[in-house]
Amino acid sequence: MDALTAELEAALVRALRTEYDRIAWLRFGERLKPPILALSETTARLGRWVSAERTLELSRELVLGHGWPEVVGVLEHEMAHQYVDEVLGVRDEGPHGETFHRICTERGIDARAAGAPVATTDGEVEGDRVLDRIRKLLALAGSSNQHEAELAMRTAHELMLRHNIAAAQTSARKFVVGHLGDPTKRTTRVELDVVNLLAEFFFVEVIRVPIYLPRLGRAGHQFEISGTRANIELADHVYAFLLATADRLWTANRDDARVTSGRDRLAYQAGVIRGFREKLLLERAKLSGTGLVWVGDAGLDDFVKLRHPRLTTRRRRLPRGNSAHAAGREAGRTVVLHKPVSRGPTGGIRLLATGNSRE
Repeated sequence: MDALTAELEAALVRALRTEYDRIAWLRFGERLKPPILALSETTARLGRWVSAERTLELSRELVLGHGWPEVVGVLEHEMAHQYVDEVLGVRDEGPHGETFHRICTERGIDARAAGAPVATTDGEVEGDRVLDRIRKLLALAGSSNQHEAELAMRTAHELMLRHNIAAAQTSARKFVVGHLGDPTKRTTRVELDVVNLLAEFFFVEVIRVPIYLPRLGRAGHQFEISGTRANIELADHVYAFLLATADRLWTANRDDARVTSGRDRLAYQAGVIRGFREKLLLERAKLSGTGLVWVGDAGLDDFVKLRHPRLTTRRRRLPRGNSAHAAGREAGRTVVLHKPVSRGPTGGIRLLATGNSRE
């Protein structure tokens, strides 16, 4: 693994200190005394709280080889160890004893902090079965027969809605977290429209979170999505599909008289997403007539609030649409979500374990 320059290393340590201070305020009421932060060369563990030396270590391989959300998860984990040790003074339990697990659960911290995608568990079998059925329906939705394609997509939509309405009434679910988007690039209005659509129709919660890019020495942003594993995998597919479809339709319809120049690209693509949303709204309205009404998921809401206890929301003012936007909306109403969701994430999304699953 390539080493950082001295300048980038110093910037990384400052970013870790800033992250430590944020977590201390957010999760521990600023009751923690800042320790020495150190990068270790070991590959045997991801992090460690060293009480005698008041040092919090993070593996260099973790910090440089994994995404920032995983780094933050391990940092929170080790800070929980520090809290149990220095604030509560509990030293007669094992390192992952009852008190440690209680603190993690109360504060929305991953008690495992694996720093890697979580493995499938038996409790997710039913979600996998539903996702398999949805994959098959979306494969049919790729049919050249428009009627057959539309019917397959509507059936998949109904299956998703029916399954999630039933699942929301139970507590035997596990929620996981994943991240979407390229943190090295600026977020576009099209991406914002897509993730808002995911939150509205695909049973996930989406939050834009700040991250740090150690090799570039600067900050960026990604979208954090929370939900069941099956819903996150599906949302990942929809995210990639819609961005690719919006780009494809823009390329195919550049000669539309309502498109005046290349500067209309984002307006047109945002229109595609708006048109597809209108199509989903119409389908959802028809399904409500059959008694299938989505009223939200209190369990997922609680999960997200525990992860982000001081979350604030801002209303986004939608740009005024122009003729290119109207052309995109028209095209978006014809889009049929299709292609099978591959086994596992389709867009490189990494699922993080969380210690506050509802079981």
